[in-house]
Amino acid sequence: MYEYARMKFYCDEDRCIECNACTIACAEAHELPVGIHRRKVVTLNEGIEDKEFSVSIACMHCTDAPCSQVCPVDCFYIREDGIVLHDKDKCIGCGYCLYACPFGAPQFPRDGAFGIRGVMDKCTMCAGGPAPTFSEKEYQLYGQNRIAEGKVPMCAAVCSTNALIVGDAESVSKIIRERDAAKGKGPMTPYGWDQAYK
Repeated sequence: MYEYARMKFYCDEDRCIECNACTIACAEAHELPVGIHRRKVVTLNEGIEDKEFSVSIACMHCTDAPCSQVCPVDCFYIREDGIVLHDKDKCIGCGYCLYACPFGAPQFPRDGAFGIRGVMDKCTMCAGGPAPTFSEKEYQLYGQNRIAEGKVPMCAAVCSTNALIVGDAESVSKIIRERDAAKGKGPMTPYGWDQAYK
């Protein structure tokens, strides 16, 4: 049996400049309603010199997906390539997935003055949903299906510093190792600080 690659996101906090291009591109590409942010940029240690950094966060498409484990109607499913999707036709809007997700990926759309809840929405890694591929229903419910078109997700495509990378876990790991080696740290470093200054 063929082993499929596990698709993953990774945000390199050394490269993220908090431009929010990923957030805006995602919302625009999928025509998301106001208040829904499938991807957001979070700044940690804000204002602390040499400790402040930003990171782009969305659904991390977990291998063990806590959202899928707590859903009472099994609307979440994990594709063979590791992308975690959900079926909006099955979702009852209970919110269990919202509380189970450590990244805050599932969200309720808000409608009206009192924020009437509907079915959950989350990052699809631009892979559509259970509706027929490239159908009008798929686009209306889940947005663009860039994965089926052979393209990377919109958020990664617009990242000007290449901080946000996406791909199979092995490729992403290779990129991270190469970047760390170029910075003079990590196990692949042929010549680093420890060699130069003994």
